[in-house]
Amino acid sequence: MRILMVEDDAALARSIAALLRAGGHAVDHSASGEEALGLVSAEPYALLILDVGLPDIDGFTVLERLRRRGEKVPVLMLTARDALDDRVRGLDLGADDYLRKPFDPAELEARVRALGRRRGGDPVPVVTIGALTLNRSSGAAEVAGRALDLRRREWAVLDALATRAGQVVPRELLLAEVFGYDEPVGPNAIEVHVTRLRGKLGADGPQIRTVRGVGYMIDAR
Repeated sequence: MRILMVEDDAALARSIAALLRAGGHAVDHSASGEEALGLVSAEPYALLILDVGLPDIDGFTVLERLRRRGEKVPVLMLTARDALDDRVRGLDLGADDYLRKPFDPAELEARVRALGRRRGGDPVPVVTIGALTLNRSSGAAEVAGRALDLRRREWAVLDALATRAGQVVPRELLLAEVFGYDEPVGPNAIEVHVTRLRGKLGADGPQIRTVRGVGYMIDAR
């Protein structure tokens, strides 16, 4: 997923970003509520991880403004506060989940996966397309019982295509979901990952078709 993390604690932000990137996600970071509001308008984020305590406007205000303008991006709020009233306020303003600091990294990862599935309209973590099985919770993928050894971005591209099986996924959308805005992206980055995926899926796996001038589509059969 493409995730925006809004957190003003630089050390914590680096730690969360490293954790999520290791899990195959593209992560952008902002330490400002106002900047985050602009980024959500400009980028197709699948999830917003939002700290309550920010230096300019607090996370509650960010959330309220997002929902008022119709933004439906799932929001996971982080807070060091333990007050029940704060948790209730966040949920009432439109937060999808709440996690109190300090938290266990495994719990954060599990909540991120759950919110990602909810956004896709499918709470089931396993996607099956022909002989391909993609477990979005464990990060495992196999074809006809053969485990696939996928790099982080290969997984991200395959996940983006598999969850839209039978649909043409524009190249620009793949770039936006797989890479963060501050990551260097070569002109043929997506093509390289697709080529590697085709080799790893082999003859038993579903075919990834190129739709010239548009993007890619994975066979839904």
